Amino acid sequence: MNPPAPIAALLAVPGLQFLARLALASPFAISGLVKLTDFAGATGEVAGLGLASPELVAGAVIAAQLGGSILFLTASYCWLGAGILAGFTVVATLLAHPFWAFEGPEQGHQTATFFEHVAIVGGFAAAALLVNGGRRS
Repeated sequence: MNPPAPIAALLAVPGLQFLARLALASPFAISGLVKLTDFAGATGEVAGLGLASPELVAGAVIAAQLGGSILFLTASYCWLGAGILAGFTVVATLLAHPFWAFEGPEQGHQTATFFEHVAIVGGFAAAALLVNGGRRS
């Protein structure tokens, strides 16, 4: 089924696909830049999760967020950037939002945040499929 004419016109706007990817990547790119400019804060955040080698992990997070964002914004390597950012999001979500470990209202908040991140992973997959010619169903 074809979309109504106004929607089809909107979807045909030059650069819209790039702007959509930029919107999806922006929190990761901004977070990577903030961590890069405040490396002590980044290592503190990692240490707060109880992970070993916080400097090494913080460096890997910055590389994933910045490198993944740059790749995601390209047409040729969108799939790779999407994979990096989705993989990062899965790991970070499991570490930072274990809703099953909470009770009461905080469990509800953690559950919502967890599944918001699941939606972001789905957005990366959808963008990679659209940009890199995956089958549409």
